[in-house]
Amino acid sequence: MLKRLQILFVFLLLPFVSMAQVTVTGQITSDTYWTADTEYILDGIVYVTNGASLYIEAGTVIKAEDGQDVDATALVITRGSKIFAEGTATDPIIFTSINDDGSLTKDDTGEWGGVIILGKSITNNDTEKLVEGLNQIETDPALAGYGGTDPMDNSGVMRYVSIRYSGVNVGQDSGNEIQGLTLGAVGAGTTLEYIESFASKDDGYEFFGGTVNTKYMISAFVEDDGFDWDQGFSGKGQFWFVIQDTDETGRAAEMDGAGGDETGRPYAFPVISNATYIGPGSTEVPGGDGSGELLMFRDNTGGEYHNSIFASHSGDAVHVEDKNAGGIGSRARLEADSLNIMNSIFFDFGGETNFANIFNDTFAADHFTATSTGNVMADPGFALTNAAIGGLDYRLALNSSAWTGAVIPDDDFFTEVSFKGAFGQSNWLAGWTALTAYGHITGSTITEIETIAEDVPTSIELKQNYPNPFNPSTKITFALPSTQKVSLKVYDMLGREVATLVNNQTISAGSTTVNFDASSLSSGVYIYRLVGGNTVVTRKMTLIK
Repeated sequence: MLKRLQILFVFLLLPFVSMAQVTVTGQITSDTYWTADTEYILDGIVYVTNGASLYIEAGTVIKAEDGQDVDATALVITRGSKIFAEGTATDPIIFTSINDDGSLTKDDTGEWGGVIILGKSITNNDTEKLVEGLNQIETDPALAGYGGTDPMDNSGVMRYVSIRYSGVNVGQDSGNEIQGLTLGAVGAGTTLEYIESFASKDDGYEFFGGTVNTKYMISAFVEDDGFDWDQGFSGKGQFWFVIQDTDETGRAAEMDGAGGDETGRPYAFPVISNATYIGPGSTEVPGGDGSGELLMFRDNTGGEYHNSIFASHSGDAVHVEDKNAGGIGSRARLEADSLNIMNSIFFDFGGETNFANIFNDTFAADHFTATSTGNVMADPGFALTNAAIGGLDYRLALNSSAWTGAVIPDDDFFTEVSFKGAFGQSNWLAGWTALTAYGHITGSTITEIETIAEDVPTSIELKQNYPNPFNPSTKITFALPSTQKVSLKVYDMLGREVATLVNNQTISAGSTTVNFDASSLSSGVYIYRLVGGNTVVTRKMTLIK
């Protein structure tokens, strides 16, 4: 018999701070509100069901108890129910392990299950399905089932949500790990933006059919695939980022067409623009499944990638499964012009210099390297030429060729940008993510640079920031008499560097404005310093929170 919702209030006694804890088990059957002044502890599989909505306030932390197999912990939003988890860039919502006391690292995967959203959108399954793993714990379709006929089904909103240390085995059999975020037939009425899956023992995300559209999605240091689609998924995505580890890891993207009958309709056909997929390195051979390639297309999937950057893997860039006998791969979709990568950049695959050699077969190479695709093999020009795990920065350097030439799909969903890859000059993953919290991001600021060539001074000028005082962002403007390399850095009053806004970059003559987001800093007076040639100019600014 299913347990009813149980709530236990416990007060966590800490020096100077007292925060309530709430333990949640069983079913949530009516509209429920979780607030940032309380820490919520999930114990076992928690279902939001009966058409209820779960509202989670910005800044709320949800932790999951230990347990695996039939005793695993996860949060499940069932069909007809909704989640409204709306964090902000300064106050994200965090799902993590009960063991997350600040000592966990990217290697501590599989601490709990993850977040599961189940919807009523379409799949290419013959009937509704029960989500894997969960089907060995709960066989009631009202709790574990997904699939339907409504492509615009709405499961709610998730923004600025970080899901950490997920992927424990769920159910009786091994191999039933669920992802950081598992999406079963989720519809296009759902909003998913600014989501991070960090250190999952399985995939970062898996789409079991559905039509949901997503933007600003991060998969970092997971042990299986960054993104995995299946069962006729046909959503759209933009600004997807994958960073793989140098140890156990799978593919950046494993793209399947079906979970059973590979001839099932509709065929999987997602459309993705502005992805940046970074492998474990061109000399690293990871030990996980799919270590031979960065991207895999198989099981009759189609789909499109546009304006993307794929880099840093010791194996193939792309593998297109070809089963001429005894099965169905994705070659037929390729040859039907229903599987394409367009206008994208490939770089640093095992030291290979021949573009055609980074694909698994001649038929794939001929298709993806054709001049008409606009694909090239070239250095994309990231902001850091040595972006090790301790200092990730995959924004584009100012002289990068990837700044221009993007051709955005003709669809209102996609944001019109000129650059290729997931980042221009705005580091949108900084500040709210586990990547920031655990020191993997270079600097902790979000910067946007705008140069006006007409405003050319006779000497280097550094203007007073505006507004000042500020909270949490301000604009810093400087002007250069000629094109030159400059650095703009921020220091605290003890002289410690707290942010790098421009790092020895070539800036054109004229007036340049940099947006400085100090969300991660404490209130106080800070010094910003511009260095160009033999000139150093400093000013003070005040952050008041």
